Amino acid sequence: MTTIGHKTSLVPANIGTAQVLVENVSKVLQTKSAKTVILDDLTFAVPKGSLFAINGPSGSGKSTILNILTGIDHPSSGRVLFDNKPLHAMKENQLAKWRGHNVGIVFQFFQLLPTLTALENVLLALELGHVLPRRQWRERAMDCLKIVDVQEYANRLPSELSGGQQQRVAIARALANDPPVLVADEPTGNLDSKTALQVFDLLEDLTARSKTVIYVTHDRSLAARAHDHVELLDGRIVADGVQ
Repeated sequence: MTTIGHKTSLVPANIGTAQVLVENVSKVLQTKSAKTVILDDLTFAVPKGSLFAINGPSGSGKSTILNILTGIDHPSSGRVLFDNKPLHAMKENQLAKWRGHNVGIVFQFFQLLPTLTALENVLLALELGHVLPRRQWRERAMDCLKIVDVQEYANRLPSELSGGQQQRVAIARALANDPPVLVADEPTGNLDSKTALQVFDLLEDLTARSKTVIYVTHDRSLAARAHDHVELLDGRIVADGVQ
């Protein structure tokens, strides 16, 4: 896909390898007194197995498009296809089930339940997902904690973990149901610089496990490490392409 000013072509260059395809997506908030354009005609493709960045300053629409990619929010116009399946064609209960099987979500502020141990937080994702039989949950949860190298903290509460360890547990939870896609909203934004790089390295390594990782960031240095990216400004794509 090429970018000229704020206008984008209708067919992304990487459409042939796309796992997620965004076509002419806009998001508009309408009140009695005003109309606010959050996203303005976005078209891009996320290749399967890629490390894909959505970057831009605060207020550029990054989190909104991430919510639309996961089916949490809906576009005002346009559509999102996931493995050629249109999300807009699903009802809310279908979307919830689809999301549990297909997308793992990593939040900036971890969102771990404070009264559950690291292991129990991952087990809860398995219980909600119903992808595996119950007898396999504990083994799978421990395997996920091992992937992110925090298995020794399995029985600790989030308050007993550092920020980096909590984010690793959050990634383990996102991996619990073995989704093909992980999305991360400013996953390093609440971490010191050294820990942030360690967590980002972990996300990058997941592409070697055939995961597609889509992450939002305002940090240009982290965006530059992506295999592919779009840059947003005021809800529009202002740059894109392979790094």
